[in-house]
Amino acid sequence: MHTGLTDFRRESVPTTNEPGFWARPRECARPFCQTLRFAIILSLFCCTGISVIAQENLPPALETRIAAGVQALKSGDLVSAESAFSFALRQGVRHPLIYHNLGVIALLRGNHSEAVTRFRQALTLQPDYASSRLLLGSSLLALRKNTEAVRELKRAAALLPDQPQAHFELGRAFEASGNWIAAVQEFQKLVQLAPQEPEYSYQLCNAWIKLSDWSSRQIIKLNPNSGRLYQGLGMEYAAQKKYDQALVAYQQAARSDPRMPEIHLAMALIRLERKEFDEALSEIGLELQLVPESKSAAEAKAKIQATKAALSN
Repeated sequence: MHTGLTDFRRESVPTTNEPGFWARPRECARPFCQTLRFAIILSLFCCTGISVIAQENLPPALETRIAAGVQALKSGDLVSAESAFSFALRQGVRHPLIYHNLGVIALLRGNHSEAVTRFRQALTLQPDYASSRLLLGSSLLALRKNTEAVRELKRAAALLPDQPQAHFELGRAFEASGNWIAAVQEFQKLVQLAPQEPEYSYQLCNAWIKLSDWSSRQIIKLNPNSGRLYQGLGMEYAAQKKYDQALVAYQQAARSDPRMPEIHLAMALIRLERKEFDEALSEIGLELQLVPESKSAAEAKAKIQATKAALSN
């Protein structure tokens, strides 16, 4: 067991190039993300439908051709769909639905630069076209234009407040930007909208872990000898049942900040787990000196005394 500050920090604190500070979260479940993104595209690409275009009094043949393009896109025939919509543009038709669907075709082909151009053309004609706004943000995110993606996806989420896909994409954009606080908040909204979807709960958990990692690094940056830093390490080691390391971390926390509550309580509970009753009672005594009104400490003291008495009989 290490007792020196330098040795403890060198051997116990994970280095900054590790993927996580308290834990190592797995990456986003790629098959789910890809499936969800495809579902977003299929559910949004035609938006208000062909009836909107009919209001422009198009020749029946052209209207029929555009309708055929919509059906081709629904069936996955991108070549026929693109041909129909491009023909409409050559005939002078300017409608957000046409640009939007050309954007969808580009997105499905993985051509995000072209998709961005088409979605922006749709939004020029109809700025509140929520479907284009959402898919524009998704393509910008794919191009790693994170700041622009966040801006567009925030507007999409405002237009589609009850649609999980909008909050999912915005949460991903916040993650890509390193804004873990906002990512957690967005995934919380997502879980509230779709509590039955376990993947959304995972995304929230993953964001919380990364927020914890970010917060810990902020503590290191601001005060590498912070008692809170060692308290966090102690909690992590205790959760892993690495009690020797947990005690070292908590002892360092107590040395760093002798007035910080809950440290001696945590050590008392570890001592109780190891059936070190006298040491546990000593730690509880120190905790109660710091926080005389602590209900948790009083309950822990009673439990230690009861357990000690039971094992003594």
